[in-house]
Amino acid sequence: MILFLLSYLAGVLTIVSPCILPVLPFVFARADRPFIRNGLPLLVGMAVTFAGVATLAALGGGWAVRANEVGRWIALAVMAVLGVSLLFPAVGDRLMRPFVAAGSWLTDRAERQGGDQGDVRSSLLLGVATGLLWAPCAGPILGVILTGAALQGAGVGTTVLLLAYAAGAATSLGLALLVGGRVFKAMKGALGVGEWVRRGLGVLVLIGVVVIGLGADTGLLTRISAASTGRIEQALLGGIGRGMPTNQAPADLANLPVEGVMPPLTGATTWINTPPLTTEQLRGKVVVVDFWTYSCINCIRSIPYVRAWAEKYKDQGLVVIGVHTPEFAFEKSEANVRQNIQRLGITYPVAMDNEFAIWRAFKNQYWPAHYFIDAKGQIRHHHFGEGDYAGSERVIQQLLKEAGAANVASNVVSVEAEGAEAAADMAQVESPETYVGYGRAENFRSPGGLANDVIKDYVAAPLKLNDWSLSGRWRVTHEHADLQTAGGRIAFRFKARDLHLVMGPSKPGAPVRFRVRIDGAAPGANAGSDIDAQGLGRVDGERLYQLVRQTGAVRERTFEIEFLDPGVQVFAFTFG
Repeated sequence: MILFLLSYLAGVLTIVSPCILPVLPFVFARADRPFIRNGLPLLVGMAVTFAGVATLAALGGGWAVRANEVGRWIALAVMAVLGVSLLFPAVGDRLMRPFVAAGSWLTDRAERQGGDQGDVRSSLLLGVATGLLWAPCAGPILGVILTGAALQGAGVGTTVLLLAYAAGAATSLGLALLVGGRVFKAMKGALGVGEWVRRGLGVLVLIGVVVIGLGADTGLLTRISAASTGRIEQALLGGIGRGMPTNQAPADLANLPVEGVMPPLTGATTWINTPPLTTEQLRGKVVVVDFWTYSCINCIRSIPYVRAWAEKYKDQGLVVIGVHTPEFAFEKSEANVRQNIQRLGITYPVAMDNEFAIWRAFKNQYWPAHYFIDAKGQIRHHHFGEGDYAGSERVIQQLLKEAGAANVASNVVSVEAEGAEAAADMAQVESPETYVGYGRAENFRSPGGLANDVIKDYVAAPLKLNDWSLSGRWRVTHEHADLQTAGGRIAFRFKARDLHLVMGPSKPGAPVRFRVRIDGAAPGANAGSDIDAQGLGRVDGERLYQLVRQTGAVRERTFEIEFLDPGVQVFAFTFG
């Protein structure tokens, strides 16, 4: 329900998003006509088409993306014809007849026969075209929906969430359209400039087509935006999610509910620290299943507690199973996972869940996620995200007592973690996780925007809070940025105690040297665990690197990393 509400509210906020600006002229082109017969069908067509195309993207992957791009160009053609017909009605009549027979027939009929009342079918067609045009525009919450669909398998739930997002956008556009309609009517009645209003709308439509055709809807418009919608949506995520329980342990532990039966652990690509385990082998044991991935900072910060539980209660019947479910492609490498399991000091069993088989069996959606299973194989509690470690441990104690374990401790572990494993100072974190690959990039500010999958020379740019930029010669892919020549840099304006960067060498065994600066100076006492006081470090593997840990007051700072060698891949920033 929370995700449904987030999706709807994020859609409502779309009206202040830069990516909605090219769509507005098409919506307001019929603002001077009755809303029920024109505006409402347009918005319905737009919402349904958007949800349909985005669902295809979740279902089909690459081929749907290609279909989406085809739909985008078809939409641009339809919009261009509309703009010409508004600007030059006679020319529009001739142009629309040979263009997409059904669409031109409906639009032509609306123009010639509908008069001031318009035509529902023509407006619906225009809405469909607008929905195709709008579909490539996605913010953080829409990314959550599509990512969840990719992991869980798209279905009715995905489409419902996408419809909620589109309905939110249609709601705010509808309100604007109603108000805009009154404005246009007042202009026509008082000033008699209806024809000029019509032509002006035609010009705006054509400008919108040119802007989108040049790709400026995701580049220029984003850069000139006074306020990033990404920030608004991130605030929305934080505002609704902050303070809400991630299923903290109840006070009455003696009556923990049965949440379901532990699903099978089949589908793991390999097991580490143990032969393959089955639910039958685990019957009679208390089990904690920890979904994690080794470059996830939230997972890294929870691991010291999971390690401590495994060690403290192993002789009383507790089995901890780490289910390593990757976020990035490099986390599917068995060698990488084994190396980081050793680095993190994990000795309990780990299942590599590269195909998300166990993830889907548990219907899981989070990193980290902990499921607590009793000796009968029943799930009795779950906890998502960081925190409530004491409550989680008391659940373990209760389940061990129910299983007949003797002398179960009543105290809880005390963890003094260091480096990236140390608990975050969440009260001072004002910077969100930020991806570098174009698939999920936000707030990129280098001139010209990101160039997808091609080598480009980037230039640094002035940065506001949570903005970032590249300089040097880079190739940006869907998942990461790949440095081509030495001297490339990344800058980020952030506010948090800790800054981490997920990165790795482009070629195994070819480490890359780098230097970090904070506000243009060596970090000194603010150096993270992976650099020295001069800011020097080395990328020697694909993992998360802690580069900043502020020792004094937390304030806005400008982070810059310069790579002294070529051949580094940079994936994502995280903060704590």
